[in-house]
Formats: sequence, structure tokens, C-alpha cells
Amino acid sequence: MIRNATEDDLKFILDIYNDAILNTTTVYTYEQTDLEERKKWFYSKVESGLPVIVYEKDNEIAGFASYGPFRNWAAYQYTIEHSIYVSSKFRRQGIATQLIDHLILLAKVDGYKTMVAGIDSSNEGSIHLHKQKGFKHIGTLEKVGYKFDKWLDLAFYQILLK
Repeated sequence: MIRNATEDDLKFILDIYNDAILNTTTVYTYEQTDLEERKKWFYSKVESGLPVIVYEKDNEIAGFASYGPFRNWAAYQYTIEHSIYVSSKFRRQGIATQLIDHLILLAKVDGYKTMVAGIDSSNEGSIHLHKQKGFKHIGTLEKVGYKFDKWLDLAFYQILLK
């Protein structure tokens, strides 16, 4: 079931996000975050009218997703960048697919024109999912991150919503 996240979900969102920080190149940072930071992130989204959704399965938060401004200048107001995270326990069960479908629907309803995804170029699963959903590869920034003793390339994908 996909629903809007609540403050009660933030501990689970934090666990999923910190796992991504520590064990993947999904997030280009090194240090785990804390519940206070996730609360600030959550309420910033809520106050801005931006979605934070969760996928609940077997009474557990299996994944979460959101979108926000691509850039903060006025001319970018119709372009958003999204994020999707799935718990390692629930990967490869179609959860990311359902979360991205829901985000695309919300973005269309909210009147956005373009959705962007920044994906580590080694994340073949995410790239495959985005291509399946109609995202097109727009370009890759080479060696813009460094994690796990290797240089990381950031691939950008885009879908036109209207």
C-alpha cells in the first residue's frame, strides 16, 4: 500500500536512508544522518506542499519516495527531481516501480512538466527501471563523486510529464 508518510514513519525512513548511505552509491555522502535531520527534511517537504510517500508491506515501511525542486531559481519551477529508496529487505519486489508510478502521477496532477533522476551510473537496476518508465538518458557527469575507494559517475535521466 502506498500512502503519505507521517512523522511516525520517519524512524523507518531513516533506517532505509542510512542503509543506502552506508552500503550503496545511491547517496553520495559518507555519514549517516539522524532523526532530527529527517524531521527537518520531512517538515520542509510538507510545508512546501511536496510529497513524501511510503510503501507499506506486511506492516513495515518497505520504501519511500519524494520529489522536490531541481534547482531553486524561478524558471525551473516546473521541473522536479525525485528520490526513491527501498529497504534492502524488500528489493526486487516491484516496490520501486510502484513508487515511481505514484510519483509521476502526483507530479502530473501538481502541474509539473519535467521529472529528473540523478542515478549513479553503476546502478543498473535503477537505470533499467527508469528506462522502462520512459525516462531518457540526458547525460553523465564523470567522476563527480568518490565513495568506496572509487570515482563515481552521475547519470541524468528525464521524463516529460506533459
